[in-house]
This record gives sequence, C-alpha cells and structure tokens, in this order.
Amino acid sequence: MLDQKIINLYDEYTHKPLTRKDFMVRLVQLAGSTTAALSMLSMLESGCSTAAKTPTDELMTENVTYPGAKGDMMAYVARPKANKKYAAVVVIHENRGLNAHIEDVTRRVARAGYLAIAPNALSPLGGTPANEDEARKLFTQLNAEDSLQNFIKAFDYLGARKDCNDHFGCVGFCWGGAMSNKLAVNVPSLKAAVVFYGTQPAVEDVPKIKAAVQIHYASLDERVNARMAEYENALKAANIEYEQYLYEGINHAFHNDTSTARYNEAAAKLAWQRTIAFFDRKL
Repeated sequence: MLDQKIINLYDEYTHKPLTRKDFMVRLVQLAGSTTAALSMLSMLESGCSTAAKTPTDELMTENVTYPGAKGDMMAYVARPKANKKYAAVVVIHENRGLNAHIEDVTRRVARAGYLAIAPNALSPLGGTPANEDEARKLFTQLNAEDSLQNFIKAFDYLGARKDCNDHFGCVGFCWGGAMSNKLAVNVPSLKAAVVFYGTQPAVEDVPKIKAAVQIHYASLDERVNARMAEYENALKAANIEYEQYLYEGINHAFHNDTSTARYNEAAAKLAWQRTIAFFDRKL
C-alpha cells in the first residue's frame, strides 16, 4: 500500500498546476529512488487498457453526436436491447475525458435497466487523447460555461430520443462529480443527481436544486471534503432531499477500478449499489 503522502502528491499533480517534471522530482524524493518512483507511478496512473469489461450481449451500444453550445458533442450510449422507453442517466467522466473506464461504467448503468449516455467534455477540442497527461491539460482549455451548457444539452438530446421516457438522472466522478452538482443546480427536470467525490456548488445556488442528491466522499480526500459540511448544511437549510456517505480510510477516485493505488473494491461496490438503488427509487 502506498504512503498517503505519495497519494496526496498525485492528487495535487492531477488537480492543481503542478508540472510533470516537478511531480516526478517530488515523487522520487518520497520514494527514495527513481526505480521505486516509476514502480509507484504505474500503480497511481489509471490503466484504461485494464478497464473492467462489462458484458454487452444484452445491450445496445452506439457512438452518437448531438448539438452542443458551439458545435457537436460526441457521446457514448448504452441501453438494454429491448426497444422501449427507459429512464435516462447522464454519466460524467473524470478529468481524463471519455475513456474505456467510463464507457464501462456507462454499460453498468445500462445493464441496471437505463438508457445511459456519456458525453465527451473534450469534444470541442477534438476528443479524448490516449495520453492522460494530455487529456488533463486539455481540460484547462475548456470554457466552464460552455462545458456546462454542453452537458445540459445532453438532456435535450435524450428528450428527443424515442427510447427515453423523460425521467432524468446523472452520475459523475471527480470533475464529473462537480458537473453533476452543477447539473442539479441548472436542470430543473433532473430527478436524481449522484456525486462521487466532486467539488460542491456555491451555497447560494443550492436552493435552485430540484433533484434528489446522493453524495459519496472518501475520508482521506481532504481537497474535496473541505466544503463537505458547508454543502450539507445548505442542503438541509433548503430542504433538499439528499443522502451523504463518507467511506472511511480510502482515497479520492476509490471507484475507479483502473487505478491500482486508489481503487477500493468494497467501497466501490457499496457505493455503486447505493447509486443504482437511488436511481431505481427516483427514476
């Protein structure tokens, strides 16, 4: 198991302006040698080639485009094969873009009985590059308001599909968790928003939320948890229906099963069971 200081350093690298060179220098210092640092790096960085492969035999999957704020948005769609109307869930990726892992999560939502769509936030910049560092850099070039509108417009696209029953939910992870909170504030038709370790909306925006909200936090995730109590108090004050779970002794990104160092199988499975049960109740 990696030292918490190393995991915290990686979180700083992936979420704050810290160059690859500076990150590696500090990682070598903590690891004690370049060889040890490289070994630890392979555990820290997600390996999307190892993304769990959810069976597709009972699913219909497709790559689609829909009109975004300033151009077409690319998205991955999955649902059960039966031709009927389904409640729809927007799946929102981390700050690595739409990759194999998030496509797999989208199929998990579909196998639970939903029409699932995962928009690619990096569509305006050409899509998601294979290299994670390049993907993270592209996120710094996105216009925040345009990104929000691009995800809001996913609901317009879903509403026009013949296989959608106009019951909408969303689930997001990290960057996507923050976007899930933003959608809760900005999409009145949203019935359920699930947030995995995502930063919170402004307190003054919380009363705008019409959806029920379910939030999953990792106890060691100091960066995201800094406003956890403030958000919960705002939800209570605004009489917003919510569920909040804190998973002890685990790190940010604990649901990502391609991250050896941070994935926690027990917490991930429990959080996912709670997520699907929440959608089943609300959608």
